[in-house]
Amino acid sequence: MKEIIAIIRRDKTPETKKALEELGFPSMSLQGVEGRGKQRGDTCTDELDSDLPKSYCTAVKLKPTPSTYALEHTLPKVALFVPKRMITMVVPDEMVDSIVNKIMEVNRTGRHGDGKIFVCPIEKAIRLRTGEEDERAIS
Repeated sequence: MKEIIAIIRRDKTPETKKALEELGFPSMSLQGVEGRGKQRGDTCTDELDSDLPKSYCTAVKLKPTPSTYALEHTLPKVALFVPKRMITMVVPDEMVDSIVNKIMEVNRTGRHGDGKIFVCPIEKAIRLRTGEEDERAIS
């Protein structure tokens, strides 16, 4: 058994849940989390969206993040955290690759902030209601 932890963009949550249900895995835990990666919390900079025109933030009427404002005005950079969703699920070993591939297919945009997937071993699982263990407990 493996635990799959996927940290994804909030707007990709419904599509990801639907894709996992279609694979036969409707059971999951979902949490709202905040974090930051290499982009250090910036959500609208030319560095992150090099394929977009320089006036992208202005064109779509987005306000720059405080950290972007700080960069443009030589102020100390503010440490921001970007809201994300964390999906956690425990699955049989043989299903890990197909689930990970499906999560990647749905969530990959090619831009910073797409998220991360972690796969961890699970030593034991017990269903509290029935006492079933391991594979029977996760099905």
